[in-house]
Amino acid sequence: MGKRKITIKKSVAESIAEIAWFIESKGMVATAERFSDAVYGFFQQLSDNKRTHRPCQEPERAALGFKCVNFKRYAIVMIESESEMTNM
Repeated sequence: MGKRKITIKKSVAESIAEIAWFIESKGMVATAERFSDAVYGFFQQLSDNKRTHRPCQEPERAALGFKCVNFKRYAIVMIESESEMTNM
């Protein structure tokens, strides 16, 4: 099974950290850590180059060639090629 290179933009990492911080601020430290681990693990699952993902439903994102995948209640937006996947 081939793997694509995964690039996570700084803004994506900051958004994940903000969500985890919010969860942690509610007193759920372990849950915040599990959330972060789950998101990054989900990114790793997306790296399989034998799978392709659907275009985003929003016309503006679809017109730009972005692909979308749902993770829990969050939309993961990415640019996908044979060798690389960039999370937006």
